[in-house]
Amino acid sequence: MRMRHLCGVVVAASLVLGASPAPGDGSAVAAEVTVTLRDAPAVRVGPLALASTSGTTNADIAGVNASGLVMAGMATSYATRDEDTGDVHAQADVNDVDIRLPALTGTFGSVIATCEATQTGAKGVSMLGNGRIAGLLVGANPAPNTTVDLAAAKVVFNEQIQQADGSLTVNAVHIYLKARIGAGHVVLAKATCGLAAHPVPLATGPGLWLGLGLVALVAGALLIRRQTRITRIPR
Repeated sequence: MRMRHLCGVVVAASLVLGASPAPGDGSAVAAEVTVTLRDAPAVRVGPLALASTSGTTNADIAGVNASGLVMAGMATSYATRDEDTGDVHAQADVNDVDIRLPALTGTFGSVIATCEATQTGAKGVSMLGNGRIAGLLVGANPAPNTTVDLAAAKVVFNEQIQQADGSLTVNAVHIYLKARIGAGHVVLAKATCGLAAHPVPLATGPGLWLGLGLVALVAGALLIRRQTRITRIPR
């Protein structure tokens, strides 16, 4: 039993030497609608076409219809993590968007949010095709956090939210309703990337000898303890 325990310690120590921390996570969502209009029931749809590095990495839906308030055609998303480098990439695409909120209408041929993360940082971008909101033309490549403040809502294009842990969320279009028409928000194309972390390779060189020394130290301590117990057995 003692030798079995000793072998277990050696194996466990070896596994510690080769352990790899989990790299950053990524996710993507085509659309989320959480809206409560005046004198109307709440509308909650999504997250739609959810993809993540820890689950389904690719997702798609044939269309979006949030009670006629937000509609769209084909939507896809994906999130990947490179197991060799730990780099993370996520992207969401929504096509043929038609927004019909009270006092706020808009259309987009395409809405795309993408992000990527390495060990050194995370970055993202949004791309909008043939965009128009409340009669205003929207550029194809808006700068981060481009905001249009309207009477019915605040609309943010290429919204980029940096978290304290270094992760980045990119919302291609984010509509915040104002009290004039109700409450809630609409997100079209959302991508999130956590900072990448390189897998820890098996120890080599000085690190290998240090690890083997640790194993030997633990094994020696167990052997001494065993011998001490043997000498104490009464005759």
